[in-house]
Amino acid sequence: MGNLLKVLTREIENYPHFFLDFESKSGRGRKKGWREICREREGVTGSAVSFLNQMGNLLKVLTCTELEQGPNFFLDFENAQPTEGEREVWNQVNSVLQDSESILSGLQAYKGAGQEIRDAIQNPNDFMLQERAWNSVCPLVIKLKKFYSFSLRLEEALQSLLESLTCPPLTPTQHLEREQALAKQFAEILHFTLRFDELKMRIPAIQNDFSYYRRTISRNRINNMNLDIENEVNNEMANRMSLFYAEATPMLKTLSNATTNFVTENKTLPLENTTDCLSTMASVCKVMLETPEYSSRFSSEDTLLFCMRVMVGVIILYDHVHPNGAFNKSSKIDMKGCIKVLKDQPADNVEGLLNALKFTTKHLNDESTPKNIRTMLQ
Repeated sequence: MGNLLKVLTREIENYPHFFLDFESKSGRGRKKGWREICREREGVTGSAVSFLNQMGNLLKVLTCTELEQGPNFFLDFENAQPTEGEREVWNQVNSVLQDSESILSGLQAYKGAGQEIRDAIQNPNDFMLQERAWNSVCPLVIKLKKFYSFSLRLEEALQSLLESLTCPPLTPTQHLEREQALAKQFAEILHFTLRFDELKMRIPAIQNDFSYYRRTISRNRINNMNLDIENEVNNEMANRMSLFYAEATPMLKTLSNATTNFVTENKTLPLENTTDCLSTMASVCKVMLETPEYSSRFSSEDTLLFCMRVMVGVIILYDHVHPNGAFNKSSKIDMKGCIKVLKDQPADNVEGLLNALKFTTKHLNDESTPKNIRTMLQ
């Protein structure tokens, strides 16, 4: 029992090992701020019945061998029902996530107006070619605005989840176990983000199209040709979109900024509440990927890639939020183990994820990063 108590209070030095079933979820929701959620949690943690039930669940899955290696327990998201305190947040986030697949489909179908733009540039005096290029670019700019606007909704959803999943007095492990529907949504946001950015990096037409749009707008409104689009994308919006698409991984950059802002704006919330939430999720995903007993429970191979994306996503967020980053020896994330898990997968599945760790993290090239970690990512 003493060891079990240590598991829940994170007194065992090794990171928590437990299984997250990412293949299903359920929940409905009403939103509360983190202070209100904290007050509700105090009632939960004060309940002897709830605590004993939690002990019972852990006893069912812990073994002596696993305790020697570190906490190791199974979280079942398949049949999870949200608590009353989760429902508003779940509904709010779900209203965003339900549009994620259409955003990805729209991005995947993005063809660009490269030929039309080249024809217009090569024949500057041909009015019809100018008009053809402009009429091809305008609908694409509307689509790019839709993607950018979705990033703002995703940012708000992430901050709502962080409020719930970092609220004291519960530990990150307790949050993940008790608020399974919200933890699943957190993972889904990261999964979407990595998928979006992987697609975006393969479509150079996006920046070419938008650059042409901005040049054309600036060039005396191209003889007043179809400028109604400025009602949709004015100069201020175009500036913000330009900064967004200039990033190699714009969605991940949005989430990194959102997480950093969340920490900055909630000064009374200990930083460790956020960083421990992220490191716990990374550790969970790592163990699920490297342990056949857990990975064999997945009904689809896609779930393995899902876990890899989530693991990389939380590592990057942790690296941006924690003052010392994810690669430092004092980091609560086993970076060597996480990278090894990725490298054990087929190269085609993880090339983009390894590149994300190399190029979108903040502290990889710090002097404090062990040389063997840098070598693994070369």
